[in-house]
Amino acid sequence: MTTPLQDLAKHGQSAWIDYLSRNFVRNGDLAALIDEGVAGVTSNPTIFQAAIAEGDAYDEQLREVFAVHNDPKEVFLALARRDIQDACDLLRPVFDQGDASRDGWVSLEVDPQLADDTQGTIDEATRLYEMIGRPNLFVKIPGTTAGLPAIEETVARGIPVNVTLLFSLRRHREAAEAYLRGLRRLHATGGDLHAVASVASYFVSRVDTEADRRLTEIGGHDDLKGTLAVANAKLAYQTYLELFRGDDWAELEAAGASPQRCLWASTSVKNPEYRDVRYVEELVGAYTVNTMPRDTLEAFQDHGRVADTLERDVDEARDVFDRFAAAGVDYDDVTDTLEREGVAKFAASFRQLFDGVAAKRREMGQG
Repeated sequence: MTTPLQDLAKHGQSAWIDYLSRNFVRNGDLAALIDEGVAGVTSNPTIFQAAIAEGDAYDEQLREVFAVHNDPKEVFLALARRDIQDACDLLRPVFDQGDASRDGWVSLEVDPQLADDTQGTIDEATRLYEMIGRPNLFVKIPGTTAGLPAIEETVARGIPVNVTLLFSLRRHREAAEAYLRGLRRLHATGGDLHAVASVASYFVSRVDTEADRRLTEIGGHDDLKGTLAVANAKLAYQTYLELFRGDDWAELEAAGASPQRCLWASTSVKNPEYRDVRYVEELVGAYTVNTMPRDTLEAFQDHGRVADTLERDVDEARDVFDRFAAAGVDYDDVTDTLEREGVAKFAASFRQLFDGVAAKRREMGQG
């Protein structure tokens, strides 16, 4: 009998886990999940902040690093480097299978405080990729206005990119087009297209949280609550199907390129009235990824249902947009707000992470 995660793979969707810590990697938990069907890892500043703050797993290395670095960011990167490399190595057999889904990736985020700095993002992405030194590293770059040219340039340099903090159909299309431009530039210079890849991390549950809040403020329209996020993701998938088909794409694919898969992020349920695995069950489709927090992944393994849902009711998804507009909810303002807040929250987590490193230094009597 197969598990729900294995069933997802049969339907063409890859299950990744949105969690990383030293104990998780070294105590066998990640290896066990890989055996169950987990095929990738994503991380972000909030995840690392929690991992470093808990327990003493990092204390031995911290003593060594504090002797060399005073800058909290460099201390953090020294810690993250080891965890990311170890996770990459555990997932390398998955990566080396080399199938069309291109799994086995581990993601590390560029400092989100650079979200409005194109050149700073390019430089940081290049540094992180060289620092980790693993072919199955995804560098996470936010799909902001400044991030889009950074995505193109980073891909043109042959560096795999996880485009993060995508909320809107417009931004998703722009991120895909930036990836395609980067691939064409890489191809024109004789680069290895097979070595580079990308996913578009499309955030899901936060869309419902913000849209539902606005519906509550307006009053009524309860039948619309909990509908925008899934509709939004379904239409993003239609963009994917449009851009990664046809003669132009076929030429790049023949040269070794892989499409920029949609990755459903923020898939934990924020509203307890909703089914806890709805953002997995309602978004199952071929050549996609769902990265789940550990609790969501365990819930899906326990009682998740798998069916091809992503291409169902696409016309109904378009109708949802019309109904939100009629109700007085401005979709563009919803997604613009979420992008601003997402960048701000990740940047705040990075600052808290650095504060935590400084606190650890004091706690350990290192200055």
